[in-house]
Amino acid sequence: MKARSELLGDTGVSAPDKWDPIWQDNKEGQAGCVHAWISINARDQDTIEYEYNALEDLITQYSDGVRLLPGIKGPSGTNLRYQDASAVFENGKPTAKEHFGFTDGIGNPYFDGCGNAISRLPGRGKLMRDGSWQPLATGEFILGHIDEAQEYPPAPEPKLLSRNGTFMVFRKLHENVDLFSNYIDNLAKDFAGSRDLLMAKMSGRWPDNGAPLTLAASDEEKACLDARMIDLEQRINKGDKSALAERKAIRSKWSDFSYHDDKSGGKCPLGAHIRRTNTRGSLETEANAFDRPGALVDRRRLMRRGLPYGGINEATSDSGEQGIIFMSIGASIERQFEFVQQQWVNYSNDFKLGNDKDPLIGSHNGQLVDKHIIQTNAVANSETAAPPFFCTQLPRFVETRGGDYFFIPSITALRMITEGNIDPS
Repeated sequence: MKARSELLGDTGVSAPDKWDPIWQDNKEGQAGCVHAWISINARDQDTIEYEYNALEDLITQYSDGVRLLPGIKGPSGTNLRYQDASAVFENGKPTAKEHFGFTDGIGNPYFDGCGNAISRLPGRGKLMRDGSWQPLATGEFILGHIDEAQEYPPAPEPKLLSRNGTFMVFRKLHENVDLFSNYIDNLAKDFAGSRDLLMAKMSGRWPDNGAPLTLAASDEEKACLDARMIDLEQRINKGDKSALAERKAIRSKWSDFSYHDDKSGGKCPLGAHIRRTNTRGSLETEANAFDRPGALVDRRRLMRRGLPYGGINEATSDSGEQGIIFMSIGASIERQFEFVQQQWVNYSNDFKLGNDKDPLIGSHNGQLVDKHIIQTNAVANSETAAPPFFCTQLPRFVETRGGDYFFIPSITALRMITEGNIDPS
């Protein structure tokens, strides 16, 4: 990843020489070269500590050529034993929030064999011409299977080693929470809507519950949606089964939507974060240009997970340690993650927005050219037409602090590795 920093926009404050020491020292052939990444998952911190100590003991027993690398930056410049990442807690309970205040992790791509219920397909698969959704090809995310091009994605040899494996992007992304909050506060003074609406127009979703702007594009529509959901909750508590079905139908719209009736960006701005990273067919600017409206995005989908790191009490200081551990898997890092990062996050030609970048995660520098345009929903040249709102001099809210690319082996491959049974032929 370090060698791809220019392409990824990891420049300036995000340049590799500003990364955590463990990632700065990650150089091929050197003692600090990162060879493997190990994930420990648990429901509480005590279990994490127990499992980590067990891992340390195991490495001590088999120390020949194996060691844990130091250099993970913690609060106040301390070095952490490991990179901790979890949910943001409020009142002792985990939330779906990240440090900027947005609700995260609403949906991931649905592909053949993913194991999720078919009810989760709408909005997560590939959009068809009739408005329905179909699962994406398995090979978009898992090696050794046919992808959307009806081909097998390139994979390491031997095939038995790579089949059912995948590639992972790991990135530590620092969030300048104070900078973001102050920017929104100042900009909101001139914005016609609420502070939450301004945040939604940058993200594409409302910060409190993640509802997309396609479902509620104004403060008034959001208030109606909230009132409706509260009413349904009350009816459900009284045993009303029809209310349960209605709530489920509405909640499905959190993922089951497209931009086919919002070509101009009047509801969700053309440059909003979620519209950039998953265009949902909006790049088909001419009717029936492709076999299906999402043909240009189906090979750029990201299976991602974002885990916040750093306590909520640290989130008021940009010099603290808080942000997101970003993990994305796919069959092609170059075609999927790198393309989205370079062409859709840090460039806007496909959206007819020139050099504009993603308002939240783009590599901005606080200059006049660093802008985000919030289009209006009024008909152009009509008496009610209003000018677009410009978010100017966007600073860099998110800074890269390290990361790399990894191969995730299948269970079969793990068994082969542990047995030393890898035949290169």
